[in-house]
Amino acid sequence: MNDPISDFLTRLRNASQARLAECVVPHSRLKAGLAKILSDEGYVGAISEGADEAGHKTLIVQMKYVDGVPAITGLKRVSTPGRRLYTRYSEIPRVLNGLGISILSTSHGLMKDRDARRNKLGGELVCNVW
Repeated sequence: MNDPISDFLTRLRNASQARLAECVVPHSRLKAGLAKILSDEGYVGAISEGADEAGHKTLIVQMKYVDGVPAITGLKRVSTPGRRLYTRYSEIPRVLNGLGISILSTSHGLMKDRDARRNKLGGELVCNVW
């Protein structure tokens, strides 16, 4: 697997479109941080850790639906391994004019676009969620 973050986002997108109750992905600290931000913003439900049959750590993300409609309507990976995209805090794009969020990887860890602007931190633009 060349891009685990893109795989994580694709699994979440597919699980929400298929109306699954939960999504199980291999664990990493970056994926756990992304899932925590998505949970704090209300796009997914609870997050827990588990293990698969081989004993590897997994991340279990409970999907969230509002009246049968997925809370996540769109997920887009912005910075890819072949084309990294870095931005200053003053140039962080607004997703759907503020209705969605951008997630950045900054020197202070993963942050939402609003927090990065408030703390005047730029970084790698990981993904957009709406």
